[in-house]
Amino acid sequence: MAAVSEPGVVRVLIVDDDPLVRAGLVMMLGGAPDLRVVGEAGDGAEVPAMVDRHAPDVVLMDIRMPAVDGLAATEAVRARPRAPEVLVLTTFDADRHVLRALRVGAAGFLLKDTPPWEIVDAVRQVARGLPVLSPAVTRRLIARVTETDHDERRAAAVRRLASLNARERGVALEVGHGRSNAEIAGRLHIGVPTVKTHVSSVLTKLDLNNRVQVALLVHDAGWLD
Repeated sequence: MAAVSEPGVVRVLIVDDDPLVRAGLVMMLGGAPDLRVVGEAGDGAEVPAMVDRHAPDVVLMDIRMPAVDGLAATEAVRARPRAPEVLVLTTFDADRHVLRALRVGAAGFLLKDTPPWEIVDAVRQVARGLPVLSPAVTRRLIARVTETDHDERRAAAVRRLASLNARERGVALEVGHGRSNAEIAGRLHIGVPTVKTHVSSVLTKLDLNNRVQVALLVHDAGWLD
């Protein structure tokens, strides 16, 4: 049966191999009138079918699961047409797997001990297309994770960013610094609608899903050094 859309309601799929964690999240999100938990999965292998069945707006995704982990599941979900946003759940704020999840299109991450009201607010944010990851957290994650392919990654990032024109490169750099559209507009002396157009163009040209991925690519290229 096809999922029924509810105007103004964010549909959430919870993916975690711990039944107690899932139960806690269901209870937490169930108290918000604008959020609806539409399904639960205990492993990443179940996610594609659950997404087809329930059409969630947001997937709360654990990383470490027994068969298919959250990284592979996130990559599979974000590669789909009309993909839901993915919010990664983790117990480690500097786990290299978190960075990998962000690179394949997750909208951000939450620690499992995050206060309930922050988790509820984070789900609302990613449903609106806003990343849940502060620039400071991004920098700390990147700084604490050792990349063995640093030179190759930098060269690849530089090649990809070369496809942007001068204005798009300027906007991408501001996104890399974690600035909002309004802040970018003020710094570059252009209108907010123009910024939105440039951000959309940057995402299209670079074949990326969201601003977090742009920020990571800009960092990889060494533009923030």
